[in-house]
Amino acid sequence: MVKIKRVYEKPSEDDGRRFLVDRLWPRGLTKEELGAVLWLKDLAPSNELRRQFHHEPERWEEFRKRYLEELEGRKELVRRIIEEAGSGNVTLLYAAKDTSHNNAVVLKEFISYL
Repeated sequence: MVKIKRVYEKPSEDDGRRFLVDRLWPRGLTKEELGAVLWLKDLAPSNELRRQFHHEPERWEEFRKRYLEELEGRKELVRRIIEEAGSGNVTLLYAAKDTSHNNAVVLKEFISYL
């Protein structure tokens, strides 16, 4: 099962393998605080796309479309998450405040298509 969770939420046992899927390291957190997290920054939206979206909901559909296109070229990294999900839960971590409009939502959608 693939879940998404804000990186600032407390880890739980049912998180399974945890992947940080943001391009930038989350503010105010150390690697020690996050524990056993694999940072897949190359799976995050490009800097250009990230800056263009700027977490503005009115730009969501364009961001979603363009990020799905970017993910098409990164299927090998996505497969790593899918392989992990085959043996247990996987949690995609993101830092954005908006729980509905962020890259982890799009990535989870993309994974469901593969």
